[in-house]
Amino acid sequence: MIPRPTYLDTLIRFRNKQLIKVVTGIRRCGKSTLFELYQEHLLTNGVQPEQIISVNLEDGDHADITHHRGLYTLVASRLLPDKTNYIFLDEVQRVQDFQKAVDSLFIKKNCDVYITGSNAHLLSGELATLLSGRYVEIKMLPLSFKEYVSAFPENTSVDRLYQTYIYNSSFPYTLEIEHPKDIRHYLDGIYDSIVLKDIIARRRFPDIAMLQSVVRFLFDTIGSLCSTKKIADTMTSAGRKITVHTVENYLSALTNSFIFYQIGRYDIKGKQHLKTGDKYYAADIGLRYNVLGTKKADEGHILENIVFLELLRRGYRVYIGKVDSTEVDFIAIGDEGEEYYQVAYTVIDTDGKTLQRELAPLNAIRDHNPKYLLTMDYAPLTSHNGIKQIHVLDWLLK
Repeated sequence: MIPRPTYLDTLIRFRNKQLIKVVTGIRRCGKSTLFELYQEHLLTNGVQPEQIISVNLEDGDHADITHHRGLYTLVASRLLPDKTNYIFLDEVQRVQDFQKAVDSLFIKKNCDVYITGSNAHLLSGELATLLSGRYVEIKMLPLSFKEYVSAFPENTSVDRLYQTYIYNSSFPYTLEIEHPKDIRHYLDGIYDSIVLKDIIARRRFPDIAMLQSVVRFLFDTIGSLCSTKKIADTMTSAGRKITVHTVENYLSALTNSFIFYQIGRYDIKGKQHLKTGDKYYAADIGLRYNVLGTKKADEGHILENIVFLELLRRGYRVYIGKVDSTEVDFIAIGDEGEEYYQVAYTVIDTDGKTLQRELAPLNAIRDHNPKYLLTMDYAPLTSHNGIKQIHVLDWLLK
C-alpha cells in the first residue's frame, strides 16, 4: 500500500478527540485503504484487535444492513465496555438514516467514530443538523503526483511518469494493473459506479444519455469558463434539448459525487466573490481520457487541472482570480494568506509574447502576496519582478 501521510497524519491528530472523523472523496480514491493504514497504526501503538470494529457497507456480508437500527445493533454487540472502541463505518451513506446510528455511537464515552462516504450528500441535510459542530471532514483525493512517483524506482523519468499519471489515472489501484487495456476496464467500472450508483440511483434521473453528454462536455472543457446556460445551449444545438434547471441538477449531482469540482471567481481588487463564470475540474484526468478517448487535449488546461487538485490537497481554498479585465488562474487562500498562481504548459516562444501574456495578470495585482508562474519549461528558478517561475513538476514533488 502507498503511504498517504497527509491524510493519515490528520487521522492520528484527531485520535480520541470528541469529533466524528468523516472521510469524503470520489469512489476508489483510497478511503478504505486509509482506514487500513490507520488501523495498522493503532495496532502498533497499543490498541488490541478486539477494540477495532470495522464495517464496510459495500461488503456483501453486510448487504442486509439497510437501516440505522441494524447498523447500530451490529456495532453495539461488539463494543467493549471497559476500553476505547475504534469504530470504522465505510460507505455509510448506503444505510437509511445512518446519521442516527452514528450519533448514538458517538455519544458513548468509549467510542471513537470514523466514517467514509462517496457523496457530498453525506454532510448535508439531517447529518449536518444532527451532528453540527461535532464532526471534522477530511477531503480525500486520488494519488498526488508525488505519491504516484513514490511507487516507482528513483531513476524513472519524471516526465514519463507525468504522462502515465494523467493517462493511466491517479486512482491508487491502477498501479497494480499492468496492461493499459485492463486499466481502461477498471476505470469503466469506476465511472459506471459513480454514474449508476451515486447519481442515477440516488437522484433518479430518467435520461442517462443526457447526463453522460453533460459529463463529456465537462471533461472536454475543463479549465474553461462555463455556465449552465452555455451547457444547455450546446446540448440543444446538438439536437438534445435540455433546460437550464436540468443542467443545474446534473451539475449538482456530479460535484456531489466528487467526479468534478466547481470553482468560482473572486475579484482580487474588490475582495468579493463573483456570481458568474465558474470552471469545472475533474477529480482524475485518466477518467477524462477514458470517457473522451485519446483525442488531443489542451495540455495547458490538463496541467491546470493537476495544479488545482494539488492546491486542494495542500489545504487551500481555491478560486479563479479576476483583476480588471484579466484573469489569474488560481488564487489560493490558506492559513498564511493569499497566493497567486498562473499555469502555462510553456512560455517559450520566439518573441517573448507568451511569457508577457502570462505575467500580465500577476503584474496587475498590487498587493505583495506570493505570486507564481508554473510551467513545464526546464529553466533555473527565475524571478520576474518578484513573480517566481517554477518548473511545475518540481513544485508538484515538493
